[in-house]
Amino acid sequence: MSGCITMSNEKQPEKPTIQFPCEDYHISVVADTHDGFVTILEEIVGRHCKGYQADQLRVIASKNGKYQSFRFSITAESEEQLKILHEDLKATGRVHMVL
Repeated sequence: MSGCITMSNEKQPEKPTIQFPCEDYHISVVADTHDGFVTILEEIVGRHCKGYQADQLRVIASKNGKYQSFRFSITAESEEQLKILHEDLKATGRVHMVL
């Protein structure tokens, strides 16, 4: 998340905040291995993220092949966008984590 996070100088530690828009916001998705899931993922991401480039998607299979990790970058425009993206990915029933 290059240049998108700011840290607070307050005494109590806070979660880092994101400055929107945030280019090159990295997302990782862990999902069950399923033929056709890349198409589903790309349709969801493309619907919510302007300028998503499918050629930058990295897919890594787990050791036993049961899961796949999908890594990509987007331009994060708002917290609401990220929340809806997360919800839509989870709604597929195949996604275990969105980081």
